[in-house]
Amino acid sequence: MGALAQIALGVLAISFMTFVAFFGRLPALRHTPIAWLHRAIWVYIPSAILALDQRLTSGRLTTGLGRFGTYVMFDRHPTVLIFFILLLSIGEYMYLPGVWPRLSIMHKLLGSISIILPYLFLYLSAAGDPGVITPASHSRYMSHYPYDFALFHPGVTCRTCGLLKPPRSKHCSVCKRCVHKMDHHCVFINNCVGYGNQHYFILLLLSTAVLTTYGGILGLTVISDVVRARNPSFVLFPKPPGWSWRQYLVLLTMGIQDDVGVGSVTLLTLMTSPLVWGLLGYHMYLIYCGTTTNESMKWQDWQVEMNEGCAFKRSLPPDRTKDLRREAAWTRWPIDPVQILVRTEDGTPPPTNAGDGVGEWERIWYLRDVENMYDLGFWDNLVDVLVPNHSFRHANASTTTADLEGGKRRAKKPPKTSRASGLVAAAT
Repeated sequence: MGALAQIALGVLAISFMTFVAFFGRLPALRHTPIAWLHRAIWVYIPSAILALDQRLTSGRLTTGLGRFGTYVMFDRHPTVLIFFILLLSIGEYMYLPGVWPRLSIMHKLLGSISIILPYLFLYLSAAGDPGVITPASHSRYMSHYPYDFALFHPGVTCRTCGLLKPPRSKHCSVCKRCVHKMDHHCVFINNCVGYGNQHYFILLLLSTAVLTTYGGILGLTVISDVVRARNPSFVLFPKPPGWSWRQYLVLLTMGIQDDVGVGSVTLLTLMTSPLVWGLLGYHMYLIYCGTTTNESMKWQDWQVEMNEGCAFKRSLPPDRTKDLRREAAWTRWPIDPVQILVRTEDGTPPPTNAGDGVGEWERIWYLRDVENMYDLGFWDNLVDVLVPNHSFRHANASTTTADLEGGKRRAKKPPKTSRASGLVAAAT
């Protein structure tokens, strides 16, 4: 077996086992060999080891390993962050000596920028404040968004932090703190992705995707030049007419083996680029929807309640008086909630006099019947992410609240959910 095939099989094997370990429990994979392999990794093999250790050491070894595993899986530590940095730096150390002398001045300039930017945005994402809610920052974050009375209701206190939870916030079980506009905890930056660093995280994904794609293309160019020096009729794509696949792959493998550093890193970038672009595309889709990974999963929960006939809504009066003990008197968001969503255990409507809102409760079956008030349209959503603390309205502006709400709500869309949210949350 050639070096190319061995490298490819090794990468595919590692990727497959990683997929099985993280995603084998998904309902869509139930009753499949992947689900059985997942149970073998997480249930059968650990149970066998536990039984053996109980006989040999009375369980002391597995107890210690269990504490270590809990720390690795559920506590904040920089292991994956260090791995990510080493992956970037060692890959560049192996790749650049064989490629750099062949580059033009323009490619050297572009390559230098492409190399530096991921480190810069990685530092800003990892070291920056994701929007940690403290007594000092609490009032500021309370004024960013209004409660939507669907995913986020006023008056909810974090049982761990003891603070009133601002709209769109979530307590991170890994960081042990509440984060404003929490998206997810990312092990690659050893930090939460939230309101304060989401723009840096998006730029980290973009710069990493550009780096891997650019490096893969340059690496293929170098490999093609090496092969063409031996056989001038070789072209990378499409396969030269009249050539067998064996002849084509043998020459390509010789080009990769000419400089193992360049060849292996090129293969790695080509295999990982789709993953990085996919993560970037997913987060751009979330921005388009005006939601986060956390909120997308909450909307999925609401869809389950709707499917069971246990979800109800009714209107909130436009002149509703806010309870200033639980809500901010003013927010920078241009629209206010117009509905309230509740769920019941038995599928019967709540009493008319129960909860906020006016009128009769209406049973809802689809998310399209609900408004996501955090979706202002793609460009405003993008501004909200890339320009922190941007105010969409001002207290002294001449435009009335009704005008602002009407202008925004004309293009409003119902909440959108993605089945990929669970995969992304598990992967990052």
